[in-house]
Amino acid sequence: MPPSQRRVLIIGGSFAGLCVARDLKDHFLVTIVDAKEFFEYTPGVLRAYVKPKHLDALTFTLYPVIEGRMGCKFIWGEVTGLNGTDRTASIKPMFGDAEEVIDFDYCVIAAGCNFGVFHKWGESLWFPTIHAKARPEGSWPHLDERFLEGRRRHILEEYTAIEGLNEKSAKILVVGAGFIGVEWITELQHFFPKLGLTIIDALPQCLGPLPAKAATYCSKYMQRKGIKEFYNMKYNAKDPNFYSGIGLPGGADKEYVCIGVKASNYFMPSETLSEKGPGGGGWILMDMNLAVKTREGKVWSQDESGYARIYAIGDCNYGCVDEPGKKPDDWPIPPIPKISYPGEEQALHAVKNMEAMHKGSKKLKPTWWPWGAGMFATSLGPDDACFVAGANWVKNSGLMCVWGSPCAVQKEIIEASKVDECAFGIVGRLIWHFVHHTPVHLFGGGPRWGY
Repeated sequence: MPPSQRRVLIIGGSFAGLCVARDLKDHFLVTIVDAKEFFEYTPGVLRAYVKPKHLDALTFTLYPVIEGRMGCKFIWGEVTGLNGTDRTASIKPMFGDAEEVIDFDYCVIAAGCNFGVFHKWGESLWFPTIHAKARPEGSWPHLDERFLEGRRRHILEEYTAIEGLNEKSAKILVVGAGFIGVEWITELQHFFPKLGLTIIDALPQCLGPLPAKAATYCSKYMQRKGIKEFYNMKYNAKDPNFYSGIGLPGGADKEYVCIGVKASNYFMPSETLSEKGPGGGGWILMDMNLAVKTREGKVWSQDESGYARIYAIGDCNYGCVDEPGKKPDDWPIPPIPKISYPGEEQALHAVKNMEAMHKGSKKLKPTWWPWGAGMFATSLGPDDACFVAGANWVKNSGLMCVWGSPCAVQKEIIEASKVDECAFGIVGRLIWHFVHHTPVHLFGGGPRWGY
């Protein structure tokens, strides 16, 4: 006999996936599958590489939280295939020799993305290498970052390497002056002051499309700390004149590439993936209801009534709904930044639609450009930062509303409370529940009131 409750499979146990589970766990049978055993607060991981003990504040193991506190099911394994017609997922369990196939009524893909745009598998320091095929071809195959201990050892190795570079006053080049590049180079400067630091970007200012006031604030900070900046400068390691043009005639001792994102939706059929987009494409296509669609614009997995059963939220999806003949700013959903908050708001949108279908409603609500996608907190070492709110798809929009040491404290509070919320702690949930479920939308593309 089939279960009386609907079964929901969530692929990915990070911000968006856990957000879906929290909202559905009381009325659905929820299973979360993740290729690694732990949660990691990605926005704070840069600090861990210069202060390794900080990793403890950013991580927790998923099993006791998902099964012990939340009352859901956790599978530690990698999804290798998804069948939209049969509504099944093929999963390679961490400690099993053979793949297993499980079925579901609904599936929410919240698998995130990678950050190494120049690497075949998107490998970078900022996210663990967790896919079985990627590990042998990576730069640290001796470490298994699917385990928390493997992740810890990788961070310690990099920290030790940076210590050695600092001792010889090495020259470091950071490629990309977005918020990751700016945060990384200012962390290096604070904890390893002997390093000679240079940062470049192809755009005319740091922080990319964020307001000029925030870019100027960060630039002045870097100037005070002796960090060399070069803008309107494309990275070209093969050009012998490139390094001379940025004051490094002999090249850099170490380079960190902090530009772009790369899709990691290896388990999805090609018909559901974009042919274009950041990092060469491969992003899951979604419609205005966040349902996975094909390149022809058809809902990929639907029931006998025509309702979608598989949704893609957060960093794994295309991040926009385009319309031929129109500019990106005029699309139904313009490009959304790949940061954690939009994924959590999209999680709520998907939850609302699944709950509506479960109750027999035929009226689904479309998603929109999330208001939280316009909030950016950029650290400048541990004692300074700036916070931008109200940004949208228009370049240089938004307002820098907090800066200096108060903003650094604000960012620490955000980090601690978000980790607690994801770990199903009462304090974090009390702080963030209304933020995610607010019926008021001051910014973004949604209605002023309601969902």
